[in-house]
Amino acid sequence: MPGDNPLQAGKAVSGGHRDSNEKLPGAKAWRMGFSARSLKLVLLAATSLGGVSLAGLARAEEAAIAASAGLPVGAVDVMQLAVFLGVMGAALLSAVALIRERGRIAAENIDLRTRIGDLNASLQRSDALLNLRDQRIVVWADRQKPELIGALPAETAAPEDRAAFLAFGRWLTPRSAAALDRAVAGLREKGAQFDLVVETHTSAPLEVQGRKTPSHTLVRFISLSDTQRERARLKLDNQRLAADYDNVVGLVDALKMPFWLRSSDGRLRWVNRAYAEAVEAATPEAVLRDGKEFLGTPARETIAQHHAAHPVFEQTLSTVIGGDRRMFAVTDFASAEGAAGIAVDMSSVEAIHAEYERAVRSHADTLDQLTTAVAIFDEQQKLRFFNQAFQKLWDLDVGFLDSAPDNALLLDRLRSESKLAEQPEWRRWKENLLAAYRAVESQEHWWHLPDGRTLRVIANPQPKGGVTWVFENLTERINLESRYNAAVRVQGETLDNLTEGVAVFGPDGRIRLSNPAFVSLWGLSPELVRTNAHISAIRAQCDTLAKESPWAHFVAAVTGFDEERRDGRGQTELNNGTVLRYAVIHLPNGQVMITFVDVTDSVNVARAFKDKNEALERADQLKNDFVQHVSYELRSPLTNIIGFTELLALPTTGPLSPRQREYLEHIGSSSSVLLTIVNDILDLATVDAGIMELEVAEVRIDQTIAAAAELVSDRLEEHGIRLSVDSSQAPQSFHGDEIRVRQILYNLLSNAANYAPEASAILLTCRQTAQGVEFAVHDDGPGMPPEILDTVFRRFEQRANGGRRRGAGLGLSVVKSFVELHGGSVRIETGTDRGTTVICLFPNTPTGVRQAAE
Repeated sequence: MPGDNPLQAGKAVSGGHRDSNEKLPGAKAWRMGFSARSLKLVLLAATSLGGVSLAGLARAEEAAIAASAGLPVGAVDVMQLAVFLGVMGAALLSAVALIRERGRIAAENIDLRTRIGDLNASLQRSDALLNLRDQRIVVWADRQKPELIGALPAETAAPEDRAAFLAFGRWLTPRSAAALDRAVAGLREKGAQFDLVVETHTSAPLEVQGRKTPSHTLVRFISLSDTQRERARLKLDNQRLAADYDNVVGLVDALKMPFWLRSSDGRLRWVNRAYAEAVEAATPEAVLRDGKEFLGTPARETIAQHHAAHPVFEQTLSTVIGGDRRMFAVTDFASAEGAAGIAVDMSSVEAIHAEYERAVRSHADTLDQLTTAVAIFDEQQKLRFFNQAFQKLWDLDVGFLDSAPDNALLLDRLRSESKLAEQPEWRRWKENLLAAYRAVESQEHWWHLPDGRTLRVIANPQPKGGVTWVFENLTERINLESRYNAAVRVQGETLDNLTEGVAVFGPDGRIRLSNPAFVSLWGLSPELVRTNAHISAIRAQCDTLAKESPWAHFVAAVTGFDEERRDGRGQTELNNGTVLRYAVIHLPNGQVMITFVDVTDSVNVARAFKDKNEALERADQLKNDFVQHVSYELRSPLTNIIGFTELLALPTTGPLSPRQREYLEHIGSSSSVLLTIVNDILDLATVDAGIMELEVAEVRIDQTIAAAAELVSDRLEEHGIRLSVDSSQAPQSFHGDEIRVRQILYNLLSNAANYAPEASAILLTCRQTAQGVEFAVHDDGPGMPPEILDTVFRRFEQRANGGRRRGAGLGLSVVKSFVELHGGSVRIETGTDRGTTVICLFPNTPTGVRQAAE
């Protein structure tokens, strides 16, 4: 078995041959001995370290014995031995290193204890220094609250509480607190160190130092000694004075007023920009370099002479700026070290003052022209201004008003003269009235004067303490309002009782006023009108009631933007046959009034008249056609009758008996009269047709009158009537149609012969007037009554008022038509029992053919 012979264990046989190591038995023995010795040493070391177990020692000892005895060792044993030796070596090395480290650490501990002792001594010394009563340190660590170390003296009034101490504005002056806050912020954010001198509210100076380390920020407040405090106070004063100086210099340089400083020898030492602009210099330095003066030499000499006795000079001087002479209020102060001066431009002030005076005068003139009484009292209650309306209102003496009486005295005088109503408590009433001088807002009072007038009194306080009293006479206004209200009531009653419908619409299209007739004519509901309805709503209801509704036009007139605002009129017919005539009237106040009148009866009557007139016109046209036709048809047979009558009267035709000849003469005269009537009818028809033209030529007046007189001579002789002709004032001739003029005179003479009494006279006169040639025929007949005179020129109007013959009633109609064709006129002067005079006026030159009136 393997364990039976341990000495042979570990021998290796391969292939029946021995190992090559067997060739050196001596070396093998030496190695085995060395190994045994080494193993013993390792065992001793392990035993000394106490790191090897008893089993391991046993196994190691067995291995060593085997090795020393020269016994063979196996592979597993060799491996175990190697591992064991490695572990033991590492342990040995660790032990050596540990021993050395413990020695080093012990030395370092001794050094650290020494340093800690030194630091504790230094810390105690630092605490003793930091806790002195003359300094305080604020320490900021990273992201930690600041720590305060030390304390300041009580006279600095620095608070002990941390929060109160860090609020620098509570115990430092505002300027020092602001400067310190800026410095601390720069120190903490940018690391900018600083050294400041600050001042507490108790005027105690402190020196403040700011430093920064990589991990801490420190601000140290140091209370100064008396000498240091005095120096710090001087430093603060210097800083304050320097800041004030910079501010004053900056302010003076920014002023728009020239400012200068002079040295003791009178030369300019400093000027501002306004000075440089005034002397037209580029910069203030150029002014100092060139020595440009703002004031002239006389002004500077005046200032120098004044400074000889007084240090301050104040006077208004003139100088030229930009080519214009201006006035400046110059103030100059002189001392032993120099002088300083400033100039204020008073030109604009003088202009404003003059403008103010003009405005005051203008306002006074304006107030003086007002019909409203105005009185202005100053802060001492003295009368400073009154207008004419005020003097007339109270009928006061102008001298008394010019003496500037106070308000209380004025009220007492008005009361004594019974111009104010008696008050139960006069003193209290007056005090209440004069309280306006202490008031801020305007006050209003109503005075009822003994003479029946009513005044509205307004007391308007002035900014300087005075009061402006306005007395508005409302007597007439109240009377007008009363009359207006009465008129409105009367108007309302009148509109309500009118049969004419009225509706008034405002600019917004809503109805403002209406009467019951409007509602009744259009059949509207009263509720629609009372609710201030819009015109569109009324139109929607009225459009269905009319055949052609005019409400679209009404809506455009009320709500449109027609600048001309033209009124309109029209007529509409409702579905029930009612005809309404409307009128759209634009009122001055922007409103529109629409009126409606029921003209149904009038329209029906007008339609009846129109139908009748058309029938009459047709009948008249039929008559004219008949007359023209009959006249034309009669003229030819009459011509034949007259011709045959004249032929029968000739001796060559054959003898006639006296009775036959008498009958033949009657036939001829009747035919001639009938032919004349037919000719007149044809002439009138030609005139009516507008186709008659005058053959204008020179008319010899004497010849024409003689020809017309010859035509009526037989009739005049038959009745013993004389014809007197007066043409002494007539011209020899005038322009006209000779045939028509002769026909006119013939008709006038025939008409006069018909009405003239037996054995009377007819007067034919002709004279030249400014308007033309005038012919007048007068007879001594019975004359014409007024009712006949209106129809004398109508055609076929036969008048039986004393005439011998009854004609066709065309003579005067023909006269009027022919005279008007010449552009003339016809008039009749007549009266009962004073005859008749027919006057025809012909113009010197005919104006052309005119249609004669029927």
